[in-house]
Amino acid sequence: MTSTPLHSGQHEALYREIEELKAKRNAVILAHYYQRPEIQQIADYLGDSLGLSQQAANTKADVIVFCGVHFMAETAAIISPEKKVLIPTPNAGCTLAESVTAAGLATWKKYHPGGLVVSYVNTTAEVKAETDYCVTSANALKVVEALPKDVPMLFGPDKHLGEYIRKVTGREMDIWQGDCYVHRYITSELVQKYLHDYPAADMLIHPESAACTDEDILKHPRCFVGSTTGIMKHPEHSSKDTFVIATEPDTLAELCRKYPDKTFIPISTEHCCEYMKLTSLEDLRNALLYEQHEVRVPENIRSKAILPIERMLHFS
Repeated sequence: MTSTPLHSGQHEALYREIEELKAKRNAVILAHYYQRPEIQQIADYLGDSLGLSQQAANTKADVIVFCGVHFMAETAAIISPEKKVLIPTPNAGCTLAESVTAAGLATWKKYHPGGLVVSYVNTTAEVKAETDYCVTSANALKVVEALPKDVPMLFGPDKHLGEYIRKVTGREMDIWQGDCYVHRYITSELVQKYLHDYPAADMLIHPESAACTDEDILKHPRCFVGSTTGIMKHPEHSSKDTFVIATEPDTLAELCRKYPDKTFIPISTEHCCEYMKLTSLEDLRNALLYEQHEVRVPENIRSKAILPIERMLHFS
């Protein structure tokens, strides 16, 4: 499968207006790989959660426009409180982030004195404030392996990522039972079907996928488990020409752009993140034009939430 190129004049006027407003506001546009292809095309930086967090920390812009879901913009506001952080669609949520509460973490800590809470970055600011270490799919294994093994640990909220980490590292820990409603449908049965149907292809799987709890999948020689950025880099070093992509299907836009001579097959086009698709070019333009939908984090929460994020960035 190849990406469908945007018609040359389809978005030309909006792109020009966005670029003019961006220069006027001294703004930077950050976009996640799961955004619509036309949003990906206008972004100054396109990345996964870790890369976007790093860019939010390092940008010299006065305004950050975050084309993603709300917790991502919140993370940018925590990292760069002196910046104005805008989200074009304030109702772009995340079911995974909403599956865990700060009160739930506080209760676990009450019954596990001295225990460590390791939270996926896909969480609210309030949850991060109750967290010891934030992680992304790109560095979760490295962080967990570096932490002391003789203390209780709670990993959350993604149960599939947590179980994958437990299987790879052997680290005993409690796992919060949340999941991503897109990746829960990427099961081992579905992965096995595509391995059978495309015997010459590599299978590139995001660790949030339900299939990553299956040891047979993890040991399969044609299965590569990695973050979205890891998936993006894999074809560059592979001798294969065909890849089945077991994550959100709009990652194919950037894969096809980077590797036009290779073939990419989405494991599912039916299951995609509807929240990531809410942002339109008009929404992006309006955010810049009116400087609207600013994301702020109260200082009493931000001062606590920044610590696990800084630890995450240190491990990167």
